[in-house]
Amino acid sequence: MTLLALGAAVVYGVADFLGGSVSRRSTAVRVLLVSVPAGIVVIVATALPGAAPTWHGIAWGFGAGLSGGAGMLAFYRALARGPMSVVAPVSALAAAVLPVAAGVLRGERLGVPVVLGVLLCLVAIGLVSMEKGDEERAVAGRRAFDNGPIMAGVSGVSFGIFFILLKEAGGDGGLWPIVASRVGNLAVVAVAAAFLLRAHGGLPGTPIRGRRLVGLTVLSGTLDAGANAFYFLSAQSGMLSLAAVLTSLYPAVTVLLARFAFSERLRAIQRVGMALAVAGVTLVTVG
Repeated sequence: MTLLALGAAVVYGVADFLGGSVSRRSTAVRVLLVSVPAGIVVIVATALPGAAPTWHGIAWGFGAGLSGGAGMLAFYRALARGPMSVVAPVSALAAAVLPVAAGVLRGERLGVPVVLGVLLCLVAIGLVSMEKGDEERAVAGRRAFDNGPIMAGVSGVSFGIFFILLKEAGGDGGLWPIVASRVGNLAVVAVAAAFLLRAHGGLPGTPIRGRRLVGLTVLSGTLDAGANAFYFLSAQSGMLSLAAVLTSLYPAVTVLLARFAFSERLRAIQRVGMALAVAGVTLVTVG
């Protein structure tokens, strides 16, 4: 279970890094309109040889996808309204805390070392997400303070619900709940795109062109679908609370990739977060 959840965190982190890199040259909606269908194709091909779908799994998976799609849109809107140093920690923490609470209510009981590990991971999620914004971003963040954190909280709650609903989908229907969740993602993104087309007469941003950008976008969607599958298998084989917390460590991967790809320096507080993440994962694994 631990390895699957950590695998989900790694793959989510890579997918977010790639998708975010393309979004810098286009927009989130344009990226999602390409990446989400790509993920559907890959996950359908993976699900076909497995167990047959069940209505129970499809229903819970589609509901999870609607929540996850709404979370993606809210997250990107939050980034447009406030600095990453505020948005990312709020969203990631909300996404992790809600499944922990749901797991406890479901009767999950964690040992003392595991509880300490979960707490360290929660703190690490916030610390590794923090970026040092320049003065202009800080001013913009203060001006948007009333909206940015709210939207970040909405995105985090939506992601947390996504984690919970996928757990409820059960494992009898193979990976088909993930297929249904990706269809739910696409439904939300399509509605958002239709709204933008009607309101503005077209989609904002530059179209995604060129083999490199299209390839990165498709790869981002493929990896995101794979991360969904890793989390799903982890949640079905173990506790919801642990699977969600370990999966929510994905910002650490994104930060490390930015460090190597864009020569972005890790702040001292991010290094502390990395160390806490390692300690937390160790305690969860040993406990």
